[in-house]
Amino acid sequence: MTVVKARVEDVIMQRAGIQELQVRMDTGNLEKAVAYTDLTGPVTADDEVWLNTTAVQLGLGTGGVHFVQSIVGKEACLAEGPGHIMKLRYTPWQFKCLAVEEPDSPHHEALLNFTSLAGMPVIVATLHSMLPVVLAGFHHRLGRPAVVVYIMTDGAALPLAFSRAVAELKDKGLLNMTITAGHAFGGDLEAITVPSALAAAKAVAGADLAVIAMGPGIVGSGTKYGFTGLEQAHHLEDVERLGGKAIAVPRVSFADPRERHRGLSHHSRTVLEELTYARAWIGWPRAGAEQDMLERELAGSRLAERHRVCPVDLPDVGEVLASYGLRVTTMGRDYRQDPAFFAVTMAAGILAAEILEQSAKEEG
Repeated sequence: MTVVKARVEDVIMQRAGIQELQVRMDTGNLEKAVAYTDLTGPVTADDEVWLNTTAVQLGLGTGGVHFVQSIVGKEACLAEGPGHIMKLRYTPWQFKCLAVEEPDSPHHEALLNFTSLAGMPVIVATLHSMLPVVLAGFHHRLGRPAVVVYIMTDGAALPLAFSRAVAELKDKGLLNMTITAGHAFGGDLEAITVPSALAAAKAVAGADLAVIAMGPGIVGSGTKYGFTGLEQAHHLEDVERLGGKAIAVPRVSFADPRERHRGLSHHSRTVLEELTYARAWIGWPRAGAEQDMLERELAGSRLAERHRVCPVDLPDVGEVLASYGLRVTTMGRDYRQDPAFFAVTMAAGILAAEILEQSAKEEG
């Protein structure tokens, strides 16, 4: 780990839990840094800060920014408030929070009495960039208000505040509540595990739909099992065993230059064809861009054998995203540059709305 001292020149953006800074390094260069104010306290111009610069030096996918470890000469007092559950446990940055499960939580009783998701659709995605796309498809297809909860896992970025997408989705009314599970933190509710987060989505938020996905970033190694998206396997099983309807989002792209991610990604093949015991629902576009290639990928996979593959009529992806004012990229590519990725991802949101509508008809 590389830690250096720098001076803050300007606070260029701030929202709940996060500040984006311009800092002057000891080389004289101006560079970008991020401070998580729940961990450091607020930063002001002219503060000296200790920066973790490791990921930028290695060229890793952390957005090209440094991260503030502490403010020189300022003691962060972050132990106020209720709760006894530690996140970032056994590190110098461990802090306590009030977990939704614990006895002091006002929701403790609701979780004690939780029995089932009662058929609630739950979309289980692997990339954070899938979140706005599935929600745009869901709301477009449903066409009426619905309570949507995002459960952020600890498979990638841990602070929810790092996600600009979540802040935008909440501002636009496409997302109602966030729950951060495991060592992820900063949600409207904190949960110890993803199953508890699912129970809270149902019993506390009254969700019509939940989406499980890691925060920005994903860890991979190029090996079959060495990637954090592997969590999709057991999250699908969590949903199924808790009585929900698990909808898997496969990762499909014909624009990715990496062979292992072309077509149906090796990530999705490993999870959906080999590792999960769940029998998930999968939305598959009925027609659209790159449809012939999509059909070949489906035919050459075991998805239809292992899961419920449902043909979905897809609207114009670009028009749907534009109607909500969303500009989404994945690996730097938008829906025009990577149409299959966006089509398969949006199909999951549309399928979730169709499942919800069907359940309402059966109950009515």
